[in-house]
Amino acid sequence: MIKKYFGTDGIRGRVGSFPITPEFIMRLGYSAGKVLISINKYQEGNKRHTVLIGKDTRISGYMLESALEAGLSAAGIDVLLTGPIPTPAVAYLTRALRLQAGIVISASHNSFEDNGIKFFSADGRKLSDEAELSIENGLSSPINLVSPAELGKAKRLNDAPGRYIEFCKSTFPSYLDLRGLRIVLDCAHGATYHLAGSIFHELGADVIIIGAEPDGLNINSKCGVMHVSTLQKAVKQHQADIGIALDGDGDRIVMSDKTGRLYDGDQLIYIIAKHRQERHLLRGGVIGTLMTNFSIEQSFKKLNILFARAQVGDRHILELLLQNDWELGGESSGHIICRDKHTTGDGIIAALQVLFALRDSNKTLAEFMHEVVLYPRTIINVKIKEKSNFLLNTTVKNAQIEAEKNLGNHGRVLLRASGTEPVIRVMVEGKSAHKVRHWAKYIADVIRLVAKK
Repeated sequence: MIKKYFGTDGIRGRVGSFPITPEFIMRLGYSAGKVLISINKYQEGNKRHTVLIGKDTRISGYMLESALEAGLSAAGIDVLLTGPIPTPAVAYLTRALRLQAGIVISASHNSFEDNGIKFFSADGRKLSDEAELSIENGLSSPINLVSPAELGKAKRLNDAPGRYIEFCKSTFPSYLDLRGLRIVLDCAHGATYHLAGSIFHELGADVIIIGAEPDGLNINSKCGVMHVSTLQKAVKQHQADIGIALDGDGDRIVMSDKTGRLYDGDQLIYIIAKHRQERHLLRGGVIGTLMTNFSIEQSFKKLNILFARAQVGDRHILELLLQNDWELGGESSGHIICRDKHTTGDGIIAALQVLFALRDSNKTLAEFMHEVVLYPRTIINVKIKEKSNFLLNTTVKNAQIEAEKNLGNHGRVLLRASGTEPVIRVMVEGKSAHKVRHWAKYIADVIRLVAKK
């Protein structure tokens, strides 16, 4: 069965437009509570089921938090409220406190007008497809409150930020520190605003914090991973050694060196993997996605590091990591999973792993990447009138084969249909920027011609 509401990263949309309304979110909380009770039956006594709710800093979080709390309470679930806290912190605390689930109210890197709901299971991973389907199936059922005595209670978990700070610090080697390092940290006016600075400062760094004055409306606005020019400017202004930009819920990262040169998720994963291989710490290979730059794959091959591609989305990366029993994976956007450190993508922990590589090797970001040049990439979105499988069309396939033959071992072609709109995405990468632009336009034109017939 195809899920109606859950995407690859929970349920997301415009606040006030279905399904991000108080009524729907209350029903979601109630249905989730019923499902969690059914899949987490206690063997002993009458111990109550408890769910953790965290959120980012957007103003709608207050409303949606109350709606979720009401639905869960009606189902007989106790609730722990953390207030603003990063998505990966909810995953960690759910596991550390032996809770039945964790819920995050966030739309990640989107603007404040959007919001969403993400679920984590008791083991700190995204809920299974089966559990999400069960929650969706229960949305149409009436809300039948448990008896008054069985209604869920809610209380604040006041030490949540401190617990997460100590957890993050524990992932950095105790024999190293960050003394002498000046870091500009952009918190995107999001969920890391009140704790990320403490992590790097307590490890010894001189930290300049920007994007740490949330007002409910400015999350991801002209800051963070979506607006990296703010980070670049601050790094140069403060003559910092490193810049770190996070997104609104703290699970994505982009870094900058002292010159303002940016390093995306692909490059940061490469640095972590190369350092681990040099220290004989790399277990297995690395998981990227369909969007991972081709030069990164080629560079891993030169280092004899195994590499595999998953579908876009950290859920798919984690699935393949677990299947292969590997520890490192991520995507260009900055979602990086270090499975030996955490069960989900974590921007702060990824940054600490990169800083570990730099301090341990006494190298800079540029020195780690000097042999790797990202291939030029062209992406063209071809609008089509209706969804049909153009990718199986013989003419389109022949155009792709022609391009791939011309690019040889120095490029690749990726064609994929959008899951949310009538668009075919044409992506071409290669050493030659001219060839990349030519073949992307050529294939896009072929798809347009086929679509007209």
